[in-house]
Amino acid sequence: MRKWLLICFLLPVVFIACNRNKIVKIERDISITPVNSVTRLAVDSLQMEQYIQTQKLTDSAAQYLRNFYNSRNFQYAWVGEKGLTEQARVFYQLNKDYVDNFRDSSLLDVALDKKMELLMKEDTTFKKSDSTLSNLELKLTSHFFNYVSTAYEGKVNPEVIQWHIPRKKISAVVLLDSLMAHKNPNPENWEPVNQQYRLLKKELERYYSLQKSGKWAPIPITAKKKHQLGDTGVTVSLVKKRLQALGDSLILDTLPEFDQALKTAVKSTQQQYGFNPTGTIDASLLKALNVPIQKRIEQLLINLERMRWMPIMPVKSILANIPEYQLHVFEDHKQVFSMGIVVGKAANKTVIFSNKLRNIVFSPYWNVPASIVRKEILPAMSRNRNYLASTNMEQIGTSNGLPVIRQKPGDNNSLGRVKFLFPNSYDIYFHDTPAKSLFSEEKRAFSHGCIRLEQPVKLADYLLADQPSWTPERIAKAMKSNKEIWVTLKTPVPVFITYFTAWVDQDGRLNFRDDIYGHDQTMAEQLFLAAK
Repeated sequence: MRKWLLICFLLPVVFIACNRNKIVKIERDISITPVNSVTRLAVDSLQMEQYIQTQKLTDSAAQYLRNFYNSRNFQYAWVGEKGLTEQARVFYQLNKDYVDNFRDSSLLDVALDKKMELLMKEDTTFKKSDSTLSNLELKLTSHFFNYVSTAYEGKVNPEVIQWHIPRKKISAVVLLDSLMAHKNPNPENWEPVNQQYRLLKKELERYYSLQKSGKWAPIPITAKKKHQLGDTGVTVSLVKKRLQALGDSLILDTLPEFDQALKTAVKSTQQQYGFNPTGTIDASLLKALNVPIQKRIEQLLINLERMRWMPIMPVKSILANIPEYQLHVFEDHKQVFSMGIVVGKAANKTVIFSNKLRNIVFSPYWNVPASIVRKEILPAMSRNRNYLASTNMEQIGTSNGLPVIRQKPGDNNSLGRVKFLFPNSYDIYFHDTPAKSLFSEEKRAFSHGCIRLEQPVKLADYLLADQPSWTPERIAKAMKSNKEIWVTLKTPVPVFITYFTAWVDQDGRLNFRDDIYGHDQTMAEQLFLAAK
């Protein structure tokens, strides 16, 4: 079973939107004096106001600046008598790394960069503040606010891909105060990003190095459609080289012989791309290995952007990742189990959102959506007058000129024998299915939008474990009833339906999946095309 590395945020932060919420003015902290201050260098309040006017800062940006310096009685944050503070050096390196990794020139200030490079290299002392030094200090603070907005909140509006999971909340002011509070800040502990983000960012750096090395020549597709254990040929040798470049430690040679080590490595690689692990080199694997490295880099950047949006994950949660066709259950930030899922086809996309699972319904009715009644049921009824009876359905009324139809509980019910409800306006939920054969497919986008579960009984047992009266025997009996049985969970469980096409799994392997709904392409137009 494929494994997913938990997407969880470890740093609780609060965001105050620059132009949406009123910013409360912070009064000057006069308890900070030259005797107890960190530095005797201080910004002149008139110089700060001149800077605000010259830089044409928005009202909110200006108030952020005033509040920050009022809270420290105008003492410098980035520069001390002995030169740049440790916080300034950490921030400068973070900003530099971001520009290098994400190729984002919007955070590249050439003049500021040159000044910082000079100060980083020289042993400099400052005895008093002047206008040049104050401007550097204020510029760094303003740049920090811009950096947080871009690097940690993201550049793309989640709505462009109908991402309805509440966005991660960040406060640039709280982060700045936190940075200043640490004498020797460690970015690993300070940055408001999750472990999955950090791991994927390291993979991005690795792919940049791989791109620079030039070790990504296309692997020619030969007439032989499959290569397996015992085969020889140029393709075998080239696949070995590619897997070596990707970091597979099992491949020790590039001989054109398909040996057991290559078979084991191929199985692992197939899992990383979402293929069945046959251990055979086929057209699907070669196609995945031949994706241009620049496209893979863009895919990593797109998914890093999405990871910036993710909120703090609860201790216990359920995550369904649409392109992966997998559902994962987490407890204490560790994966408890996973299972295959069937998601909505391209014409009936499963919505990206979050809510809390509150109810389990055993032996459910399926209330057929009006769109399905119109497009599928009515035409079938016109062809066969006994269609409803033959499919265990019944008409229970009319609405807006359409018959209201439901399918009664039973083995052939489209929802199977159980459904899991987390109330939402999209009418999406988890459910069983009589079409078990679909789970043997690699690509499983077949539904009308709801998510079908490969192991619904396992999920029901898990969710009802804290309700002793719901034994496995009682659950099995409820699933064979001829009437609906509703159960309310003692503690609702958060559910996140996500869309990630790249991530690092619990075994440390980088995974890629197809962009089944075109969301990557939509985001690429926002992130990359404008810069070309």
